[in-house]
Amino acid sequence: MTRRRWISAALALGAAFASGCDKLGPSRSPFFGVDVTGAKMGGELRLKDSTGKDRALADFRGKVVALFFGYTHCPDVCPTTLADMAKAMKLLESDARRVQVLFVTVDPKRDTPELLGQYVPAFDPSFLGLWGDAGATTKATKDFNIYFQERAGKDAGSYTVDHTAQSFVIDKEGRLRLVWPYGIEPAQMAGDLKVLLNS
Repeated sequence: MTRRRWISAALALGAAFASGCDKLGPSRSPFFGVDVTGAKMGGELRLKDSTGKDRALADFRGKVVALFFGYTHCPDVCPTTLADMAKAMKLLESDARRVQVLFVTVDPKRDTPELLGQYVPAFDPSFLGLWGDAGATTKATKDFNIYFQERAGKDAGSYTVDHTAQSFVIDKEGRLRLVWPYGIEPAQMAGDLKVLLNS
């Protein structure tokens, strides 16, 4: 399936969540993203950071977490999303220290912890890249309903990875609250983060 179709599928998924979770209707929601409070997805996300340290979502309790699954060789969706998140952090000013952005690789064969440690903080020094072996990556993606599939390139090392393009927002208590579709504006990200930081 093409990336465009998976983006459309992600938006459709968000609409389904909205119809089931937002009983007040979209006009009453304080969020720009899709409110998925209570959705049966997510998990502890037990992976390693670029230093090899074990990480889980519980480590960031007390912060709002923005979570994105991607890979460093991604030509478009991933760098655009990380750049937009970095802009949102600047808009938050001093509140940015209470937000943690996590980037989980869906390409653990090429995205070594060392590479993630260079790539991810280049967008913002506070951003963390997370890595897992094939089993841990599969578990994390299943927990968050993330699709990813290698697409062959000209040679063994030049493949691309089709993957779900949405991002997730987890509140200070560790609860999954929002899904952001690909292309949401940095100002809208910042607005949603402020609501959760102040709730």
